Parts: sequence; structure tokens; C-alpha cells
Amino acid sequence: MGRLSGKVALITGAGNGQGASEAYLFAKEGAKVIATDIQFDNVSQVVEKINVEFPGSAIALKHDVSSEEEWRKVAEEGVSKFGLINVLVNNAGILSMQSFMDVTYDIWKKAIDINAWSQFAGIKTVIPYMRTAGVGSIINIGSLASIIAAGGFNPYTASKGAVEAVTRAAALELGTENIRVNSIHPGAIDTQMTRDTFTTDEAKQAIANAVPLKRLGTPEDVANLVLFLASDESSYITGTAQIIDGGIWVQ
Repeated sequence: MGRLSGKVALITGAGNGQGASEAYLFAKEGAKVIATDIQFDNVSQVVEKINVEFPGSAIALKHDVSSEEEWRKVAEEGVSKFGLINVLVNNAGILSMQSFMDVTYDIWKKAIDINAWSQFAGIKTVIPYMRTAGVGSIINIGSLASIIAAGGFNPYTASKGAVEAVTRAAALELGTENIRVNSIHPGAIDTQMTRDTFTTDEAKQAIANAVPLKRLGTPEDVANLVLFLASDESSYITGTAQIIDGGIWVQ
């Protein structure tokens, strides 16, 4: 308990999966949590559960992360409730699976807007608050699919590749202001997105069999790494791309 005491964290995509696990773990460790999601009913349920166990620790806000105006609104509301934001977790994202010949501009733009532009807009939004606070940690959720070959995920891999590149650039630019920026690249994690993609038990088992640890990761596995990067325990870590994949990368 208390690894994030005194922190105010904005977590996007907190209505389910990794984001929900991150929001719960952050509150458990003492943070005040601004939990956002475009699916407001989902994030409201997550926050209701959090506040039962940790009263007054979280608020739920509806949030289209592709809108810079909505970024400003959720940040202002969160700051008015809890004070200056000093942790941002850019978790929201969508999966986009198309072969090259099936990708249209609209498909491409949607993936980029939600997975990459949203994170850039989020960083822009929180920088003034972190500058005032004198400290900040930004964690951008990417994907292993942008690091190793992942055929058929073309707009998705492009958007997640942008996440890693922007993370490095932001880490250089913001380091002198004591604002750290890191990215996390999960492999096969047992979330609703994964279940929607690999719809049978046989398909999921085949994915698990390809992992050296012989299992899918859990949202809690990712949340624990996010927690570390948000905490002062990682105060000398910035600009990194953290892979969490059960060992797929080393094969």
C-alpha cells in the first residue's frame, strides 16, 4: 500500500481490461484516479467498485481520446477534483486488422487517431500540470505487434509504432523538466480485445503455446509494470520501451 501516495493519475480506456486493472491498482496504492473511457457505463462500474474499497479515490469521465477538446475537459475536471495531474497512462486503443489491400484511408485514420494521436494529445494536455507540479510520469501503451512481425495488423502496427517513436522524442524533450516518458509493449494479454480476435478455446490455446511461459498474460501483469513506471521507484527510467510478452520477443 502507498506506492502512489500523493499521485493524481489520469488513466484512459479504464472501462475494462488493462485500464480497469490499472485504475484499481493505482487506487489501492494510494493514488487519486481520473478514470476515463468512451464507454461511460463501463468506466462508471469500475469506479464504483474502486470507491467501495477505497472511498473517494476515483472519478469516472466519458472521454473520446481522439478529441483534443475532450482531453482539455477531462483534465480540467480531474484537476478541479483532485489537484494537479502527475501521472498519465495512455491506455485507450483499438485493434485494426486488415491486409494491405483492404486498408482504406478511413480505416487508417481511425487507428492513428485513437491509438497514436490520442496519446500525443494527452501528453500535450498534461504537460502544463506536470510542469507546475515539478514532476510527472507518462506511460504510453504500445504493442509487441509494432516490434516484431505481425502480418494483417497493418494500421494497428503503424499506430503502435508511432507510440514508441513519440515516447522517445517526448522523453528527450521533457527530461529536463523532471517529466519521464516510457512505453509498454504487451504481447498476448487475456483481455476482451484478445477474446474478440481469437474466439475459440483452441485459438487461444495456440497463442498460449507459442509463449515460452505457456500462458497468456493478464491485465494485472501489465498493471503491475505500469504501477512501477508511475511510481518513484522508477525515477531514473525514461525513454524506454518495456516489453511484457512472456518471452515471445526472445525466440
